[in-house]
Amino acid sequence: MTSAQVTQFRDDLRTFIARDSVEASSVRVPKRTNIYNCGQRDGNIYLVESGQIKTQMYARCGKECLLSIFTAGDIFGEQSLLGPERFETATAMRTSWVRKIPAVRFRAALAESGLLDAFIAHLAQRLAEQQHVIATMVTMDSEQRLAFVLLNLSRKIGKRCAHNLRAIEDRITQEELSGMVGTTRSRVGFFLKRFKDAGFVLPTSEPFLLVDEKRLAEYVDVWPFF
Repeated sequence: MTSAQVTQFRDDLRTFIARDSVEASSVRVPKRTNIYNCGQRDGNIYLVESGQIKTQMYARCGKECLLSIFTAGDIFGEQSLLGPERFETATAMRTSWVRKIPAVRFRAALAESGLLDAFIAHLAQRLAEQQHVIATMVTMDSEQRLAFVLLNLSRKIGKRCAHNLRAIEDRITQEELSGMVGTTRSRVGFFLKRFKDAGFVLPTSEPFLLVDEKRLAEYVDVWPFF
């Protein structure tokens, strides 16, 4: 899907979910609260009304693999269309509001609203993105993985403020970054210093991080993908 198609699909999706017939309920999710957990049975699909949600999987050793980050207008939990058991955990990165929609009703509403084809294209794109994330985490070293995570965050929750620059305004701790990357907090701090020295991340007090999107993308060699 092109960026214009993604925007149109999100707008159309929000419109029909707002109808009473979809039977969606709004839920407030405090920061760091799990919406559902890996292994849990949950037959709903969610739309982010405000805030930020991340989905992640965990290795037996406790290491976290970040799959996706969702912001206002995004849907997540589509796996419930295949079955109620979750294979990932969804967590609020900050206090958020989400709309909870029963998967059975969501599927029927898609057909009624003529959005089924667009939703299938959305799922195909989501699958490609997650496969790319997994491949990246397997093949890159920890410094490159941090660069990839920062690039993903800047494109997902950052605001363009100048040519090639994106501002991440929400504070993300080095501990959270270390969990996303699968390394230690001290290593994240060391890598961030190297990124600042190289000009990938610009020194600033506000916003939280100022990222040079083009240079960071060239470093991790993923510019054509997004």
